[in-house]
Amino acid sequence: MSDGPVFPLPEYLRRQSALLSQLDIHSILLIPTNDMKIRSNDVHFPFRASSDILYLTGWDEPKALFVGHHDGEEWKTTLFVRDNNELAERWEGRRVGVSGAQERWPVDNARDWESRLDALEGWIQTKSTVYIQQGHDQDLDTLVNRLVTTKTRERTVSGKGPISIVDPSPLLAELRIRKSESEISIMREAAIIASNAHTHAMRNTKGESNESEIQSLIESTFMKNHSVPSYGSIVAGGDNATILHYHANRDVVEDGSLILIDAGCEVQGYASDITRTWPVGGKFSQVQRDLYEIVLTAQIEAIEMCRPGNTWSDPHKAAVRSLSKGLVEIGVLDCSIEEAIGKNYDGRVREFFMHGTSHSIGLDVHDVGVIKPNGDDDGRLLEPGMVLTVEPGLYFPKWVETLNIDPKFAGIGIRIEDDVLITDGDPEVLTASCPKTVVDIENTVGKDV
Repeated sequence: MSDGPVFPLPEYLRRQSALLSQLDIHSILLIPTNDMKIRSNDVHFPFRASSDILYLTGWDEPKALFVGHHDGEEWKTTLFVRDNNELAERWEGRRVGVSGAQERWPVDNARDWESRLDALEGWIQTKSTVYIQQGHDQDLDTLVNRLVTTKTRERTVSGKGPISIVDPSPLLAELRIRKSESEISIMREAAIIASNAHTHAMRNTKGESNESEIQSLIESTFMKNHSVPSYGSIVAGGDNATILHYHANRDVVEDGSLILIDAGCEVQGYASDITRTWPVGGKFSQVQRDLYEIVLTAQIEAIEMCRPGNTWSDPHKAAVRSLSKGLVEIGVLDCSIEEAIGKNYDGRVREFFMHGTSHSIGLDVHDVGVIKPNGDDDGRLLEPGMVLTVEPGLYFPKWVETLNIDPKFAGIGIRIEDDVLITDGDPEVLTASCPKTVVDIENTVGKDV
């Protein structure tokens, strides 16, 4: 049972107002949260509330619904929640309940979850537009679809009643893509915990390690700091690091190999996302060092582009240019730098760097926000308060025969990822405390073993 929402109530009220002020007063807003999900038989996955209901209310229990409707004078908000139930709580944990939600959460009214359909039927029939996130509550979806498609007497006589269903998610995404100072504060905390976890794993990595052992070092640090993984950790040694979304995390990593760790944590709903690559034996080989320096230079140049007024694609373009130059110079690509880059940044460098450089991060690790709202290939302009990852990489899978990779590069995968806050001035790297230069990494790996 939560004592209350994460942020002071005025912050949630400002968010609600910013959303509701964009809606016609003859509409109603319905934001349900997630429900418990079955993992196997009667065992559930750990519950995680919908990011949008966290953003608007801070409510983190299942079976909840946030409603905004206009009473003719002003917008009113209601939160439908599970009421207290002693027997259920003895099995499943304490609930805030209706009275607790009324007292401590940023809404005008709180009501019992079981009453939502009866209450909403009356409210919806007086509105013309229903803003709803469908797919969370089947009974609610059924009610809304019925009311929109049924020709009621009220609709026939007076023309009143719901006629359209609109997804409010794009409006919410535009609000969520710009973080408040209080949100940034939590994201800094998540970034520091994740950075410390990676550093701890580096310091305790020895020659010939198991991927699962290293994963445990990282995720135990998360748990000790009251956080949870924000996504499934990627712990990939040797050739496994060439698989972008590797998840088995069970192989032995031989001494002399590189290990790529992509693991972030979530603090009070907000995610961090960081990747580091290091030699399990503590020292880069010359080939590993050469490739690593290419990726690091590309990342530094991409981060430099994370400034207000630059476009969303500018960090990616900088990374592609830098990686292309590096690969041509060391002979991985036998073409010009221009050919490596390509006309649309889709040249031969894509053989070894096949993903984008950045994504938004916030309440979701791959956070909301349309990157190309007007169809512009360069994407939207970066603004203070946006937080994005910067994560170039190079991957040389020895199991992909069509690439014809030089054996000295085969089986190497490198990615370096940081979380970057757009400010009014220089970009702020939230994960900067984690070692990433060759010297700093070699001075860290294995030092606590």
